[in-house]
Amino acid sequence: MLGILLGLIVIMVLAYLGWSIIWVAPIAAGVVALSGGLDLLSSYTGPYMSGFVGFAKDWFPVFMLGAIFGKLMEATKMANSVAIMISKAVGKKQAILGIWLASAILTYGGVSLFVVVFSVYPLAISLFREADIPRRLIPGSIALGAFTFTMVALPGTPQIQNLIPIKYFHTTAMAAPIMGIIASIIMAAGGHFYLIYREKKLKANGEVFDEPQTKTIKEKNQKIPSFFVSILPLIAVVLSLNLAKIPIIPSLLLGIILIMILSFKDFKQFIASINDGANSSLIAIINTSAAVGFGSVIKIVPGFEQLTHLLMNIKGSPLISEAIAINILAGATGSASGGMGIALEALGDKYYQIAIENHMNLELFHRVASISSGGLDVLPHNGAVLTLLAVTGMTHRKSYLDIAVVGIILPLISLAVVILLSMLGFA
Repeated sequence: MLGILLGLIVIMVLAYLGWSIIWVAPIAAGVVALSGGLDLLSSYTGPYMSGFVGFAKDWFPVFMLGAIFGKLMEATKMANSVAIMISKAVGKKQAILGIWLASAILTYGGVSLFVVVFSVYPLAISLFREADIPRRLIPGSIALGAFTFTMVALPGTPQIQNLIPIKYFHTTAMAAPIMGIIASIIMAAGGHFYLIYREKKLKANGEVFDEPQTKTIKEKNQKIPSFFVSILPLIAVVLSLNLAKIPIIPSLLLGIILIMILSFKDFKQFIASINDGANSSLIAIINTSAAVGFGSVIKIVPGFEQLTHLLMNIKGSPLISEAIAINILAGATGSASGGMGIALEALGDKYYQIAIENHMNLELFHRVASISSGGLDVLPHNGAVLTLLAVTGMTHRKSYLDIAVVGIILPLISLAVVILLSMLGFA
C-alpha cells in the first residue's frame, strides 16, 4: 500500500510540475511495481501495456470522432452561431448567464471542452466589455458551462466522462436521470449565483472591465450560419444517442455528416479540420490510456487487496468509496477521464459485484462515478484549466478561485447530495 501511495504521489507531483502523463504514468507504475515486488520490465510490457492498449482499442474511435466533430463545428462557425444566439437571447445585461449557457449547450451537444473555450472567448470579451464586468470572471463563466454539469451530470451528455462508466456497469448515457438532473441544478444554479455575487463584489471594490493586453482571437471573414442550421448537428448527436439508442460512434458520425452537408459551401476547410481533429485526439487518448495503464499495474500488486479492503469497508454506502477513489485519482492525474479510468479499471468489477449482490441500482454507480471524475480533477495542474487561463489571458492568482468554486466545490456538494439521497432511498 505504501508503494501505491508513493506511485500516486509521483504521478501527482510530476503532473503538477507540468510533466506529460504519457511518460510520467510509466514511471509511477514502475515505482508501484518495484515496491510490490514485481519485475519492472515485465510489469511494463505486460499489465501496463495491456491496460493502455485495451482502453485505446475501446475508446479511440470516440475520442477521434468527438474531436473531429468539434473541429468542424469550430471551422464552419456553427459553434460561434450557437454561442451568439444564446447570448442575444439572454440579453447584454446577463453576460455571465449568456457565456456559461452557451458553453453548456455546446458541451452537451458533443463539442469538446477545448473547442468551446476558443469558440466562446471572443464573444465573452465583447459581452463583458459591454456590460462592464471584470474580465477575470470569464474563465469561471466558461468553466461553469463546459467543465461541470454538462460534462459529468446531465443525463445523456455525449462527453467521454459520461460514457466511460457504461463499459463497467452496463448502463447507458441516460443513467440515473433524476440524480443527474439534481446534481446539474446544484452546479448550474449555485455557480450562476456565485458568479453574480462575485461580479457585484468586484464592482463594489471599483473593478471594471479591463482590456486584454494580448489581442483577442480574430475571427476570419466568414459568414456565420444561422442558429437553426448550426444547432441541428448538436441535437442530432444527443437524440440519436439517447432517444434512438444508437451507439456513440455512429451518433458522432451522423453529426459529422450533417455538419458537412449543411456547410458544404465551406468544403475547402473540411480536410484541414478533420486532420486537426484526428491529430489532437491522439494526445487525448494517449494521456488517458497512460493513466489507465498505471491503474492496471496497481491492480496486480499485493497491496491492492489491502487498498480494496480499506475502500470497500468505508462505513456507509459503497458509493462513498467509489466517489473517494475517483476524486483522489482524478486530482492526482489532473484528468477527469484519466482518474476515472484508473479507478474503474482497478475497482469497476468490485463495484459491479457489490451492486449485483446487494440489489443496488447500477445506474447510481455510473452517475456517481461520472460526477466524481469532475471534482478534484480541476486542480491547478489540470490541462483544461491551463488552456482556459492561457486563452483568456488570465492567471491562477486572478481567476483560479472562481474556477475552483464552480469546478470543484459545487460538484463535490452535488456529489454529496446525490449519495445522501441514494442512501435515504430516493433513487
